[in-house]
Amino acid sequence: MSSKVFPNPRTYEFPEWVLFDDYFYHAKDIVCFGNALTVENLKAAYHLGIFPWHIDGMPLPWFCPAKRAIVEFADLHIPKSLAKARRRSEYTVTIDKDFRRVIESCSQTPRAGEAGTWITDEFIEVYTKLYYDGTAHSVEVRGANGDIVGGLYGVDAGGVFCGESMFHTESNTSKFALLHLIEYLQERGSTWLDVQVMTPHLKALGAKEITRKQFLRKLRETQDLELDLF
Repeated sequence: MSSKVFPNPRTYEFPEWVLFDDYFYHAKDIVCFGNALTVENLKAAYHLGIFPWHIDGMPLPWFCPAKRAIVEFADLHIPKSLAKARRRSEYTVTIDKDFRRVIESCSQTPRAGEAGTWITDEFIEVYTKLYYDGTAHSVEVRGANGDIVGGLYGVDAGGVFCGESMFHTESNTSKFALLHLIEYLQERGSTWLDVQVMTPHLKALGAKEITRKQFLRKLRETQDLELDLF
């Protein structure tokens, strides 16, 4: 998929600073600023390995980081305590049953080092439209009373799942959501997923960082397989 809206990160020369209107913005890892948050732009961006991330006071930045965190399913590490807790749990895990509830819950989850949330009301609205388009997807973990107590959402970038955010209100439920997703993707021929930015939580499960060049090559090679994930 080509795009007239976004530069191709495979050939784009990332500058340190970019002039937008009357201001210079630090542009490390950023492909462009201010492009509209629409379903069409999101689909084009993810296919190119680009994702948006709201930052207060800036025109919307679209990122393709120099370092990208991924989970290779062959490298997945499930701690014994987590595996035991999962076996004993009585949660029900579903896919694509309540996308909006999941993204809203993710937006309300405090993040270390962040005063607010990058999942703005606009993000919620547009990603929910992307869900109805069949491109964004959610995983829901429900307790015994049916309430959603954990989950995650992300985007299918043409046979590669790109995780966006996760949340939990009970111990381990976001991890249960991720493990369920990985099993689901494996059944459909997938061997890895994009988690964008490394966290201690993901590193403990076996996530690793690769270079932008490696990621974009891996993304294109996987897209060429034309996997039907959902």
